[in-house]
Amino acid sequence: MASLSDVERFVRAEQGLAVVSVVAGSGASATPASSLVNVGVAQHPVTGGPVVAFVARASARKVAHLRANPNATVTISTSWRWVGVSGPVELAGPDDPLDGLAAADVPELLRAVFRAAGGVHDDWDEYDRVMADERRLAVLVAPRRVYGNP
Repeated sequence: MASLSDVERFVRAEQGLAVVSVVAGSGASATPASSLVNVGVAQHPVTGGPVVAFVARASARKVAHLRANPNATVTISTSWRWVGVSGPVELAGPDDPLDGLAAADVPELLRAVFRAAGGVHDDWDEYDRVMADERRLAVLVAPRRVYGNP
């Protein structure tokens, strides 16, 4: 049985690279939409519980899809092994306020998600400026189901 510990191990092995799949459209025209992202296991900024998280541009199509249908599956593979996490999504950013998270705390959340995905930065002020200019947000996937063959 797969666990979030497996997700963390795979994140380290694959520099956080994962495929996120969301639902594009609705009803009979709904289709999966997938893209490559850098993920990490982080703490939810309000509840403190674990989430699989990544940073995205507010203008990204996947974010538009998540606003319409806030559910996602994240899959990470290494060699012939893989682990997936599926669950509801919360968005936290300048265009997507998260109840219980002050707007002033968004930059630190984005930093925490970036670090959880294995990211390092030499100039956090520059990082914060770019994230704000690009209207970046955190995508928080609650791990309702963790599965795979780790």
